[in-house]
Formats: sequence, C-alpha cells, structure tokens
Amino acid sequence: MSVTIESKAADVKKLVNDAAAAGAAKTQKLVGEGAAQTRETMEKSMDQASKATDGMLKAAEQAAEFGRGNAEAFTKATQVYFAGVQDLSKQTMALMQGLSEHAIASVKALSGVKSLKEATEIQTSYARTAIEKTLAETTKLQEASLKLVEASFAPISARMTLAVETMSKPVAA
Repeated sequence: MSVTIESKAADVKKLVNDAAAAGAAKTQKLVGEGAAQTRETMEKSMDQASKATDGMLKAAEQAAEFGRGNAEAFTKATQVYFAGVQDLSKQTMALMQGLSEHAIASVKALSGVKSLKEATEIQTSYARTAIEKTLAETTKLQEASLKLVEASFAPISARMTLAVETMSKPVAA
C-alpha cells in the first residue's frame, strides 16, 4: 500500500506542479497581454492629448494674432480720425477767418457811406456773400466729415468682415 500512496502522492505532486506551471504560464501570458494593452492605451491617450494640446496652442496663437490685428485696426482708425479732425478744424478756422475778414471789409465800407441807401446796399451785399460763402463751405465740411467717418471706420470694418469670415468657417478637426 505504501507504493500506491507514494505513487499517488507523486501523481498529485506532479499534477500540482503541472497546474502551477500551467497557471504561471497563463498568468505570465495575461500579465504580458495586459501590459501590452496598457501600453497601447497609454500611447493612444498620449497621442490624443498631444493633438489636443497642439490644437489648443494653435487656437491660442490665432486668437492672439487676431487680437493684435484688432489693436492695429483701432490704432489706424484713431490716427485717421485725429488727422481728419485736425484738417476739419483747419478748414473751419479758415472759414471763420474769411468771414471775419469779410466783416471787417464790410465795416470799413460802411464807415465811408454817405446815405442810408448805400449802407443798406453794402449790408445786403455783405449778408448775401456771407451766407453764400457759409453754405458753400458748410457743404464742403459736411462732405469732408462723411469722408472722415468712412476712412476712420474702414480699418474696423475690415476687421469685422474678417471676424465674420473667420467665425463662419468650420472648426478644423
């Protein structure tokens, strides 16, 4: 009987060793496969994160560039506006100076009148000339003001057009 128990013990030991070896092999295979899957998942995640980061950096650069362009457009619009206002002021001052000179000439002419009729004619002529000159110059000033508004808003309008075009484009994936 001892041969049988020993032989059975050896058989059991062999079975346990075989099972352990097979289990170890399966465990090693599962660990290897799990590690490979984990590595593949991590590589995919890192690739996706890298692409997302690149996309965000590109968007940030584009936003910064667009903002810089907006600042340049506002600067240009301001420069055009102030130069135009300065020119309009010069034109207005020239109009006022011309009217003042005309008024002085009229006063000089009135100082030498000999009759009420002559004074009325000089005053009527002065008033008519002053009104005609004022209307003509005012029309020129209005036209110059409209051109100034258009020129001042041109850089800003161009940026707004660009913004609308940019916003209407689909986002690149």
